[in-house]
Amino acid sequence: MIGKLTGVAEQIEDGHCLIDVNGVGYVVFMSARSLAALPAPPSRTSVLIETQVREDAITLYGFIDAAERDWFRLLTTVQGVGAKVALALLSAVPPDKLAGAIIAADRAAITRAPGVGPKLAARLIAELRERVGAMPTGAGFGTVPIVTIVAAPSVAGDAISALTNLGYRRGEAEQTVAASLATLGADAALDTLIRDGLRRLAR
Repeated sequence: MIGKLTGVAEQIEDGHCLIDVNGVGYVVFMSARSLAALPAPPSRTSVLIETQVREDAITLYGFIDAAERDWFRLLTTVQGVGAKVALALLSAVPPDKLAGAIIAADRAAITRAPGVGPKLAARLIAELRERVGAMPTGAGFGTVPIVTIVAAPSVAGDAISALTNLGYRRGEAEQTVAASLATLGADAALDTLIRDGLRRLAR
């Protein structure tokens, strides 16, 4: 199994790149985020690899960091999420925002990815909400606290929307609301969530 490739990125195209390793060209499928992080061809690069072996093909999926690779592995454990859909999700919603969207039950954010409809988004939220707490979210983000939102997930979504309308980045708004829910409880009122979120963001 191939776990990492180091070589020259010779071509970068929509959804994949070609990496030359000592004269052997490997086609590697990657998210838009990872492809954008590659140096301009022809440049030496190194990517983490997830190898999928089937009867008719050996396919390589590449990641610029371990956080995205681990999320790819987690997403593909959900029924209906294959490698293509997992990469689409990671292209549309980076790990830090994906974690917050799952915790806040924000279906709208998750369905931005091509191939992800409301039913699949609901399945992702139901199956992964209690598992994302231990997941890495990329450099500088650490991990996301585990929060179980029992009542009215729309309240969390409204609080996130209010904070973003005030000029805060969506990723930090999602993590702040998740932290507020962990402290105040899932039945916290919208105005209480917003006030607590603003207090946390002002620190």
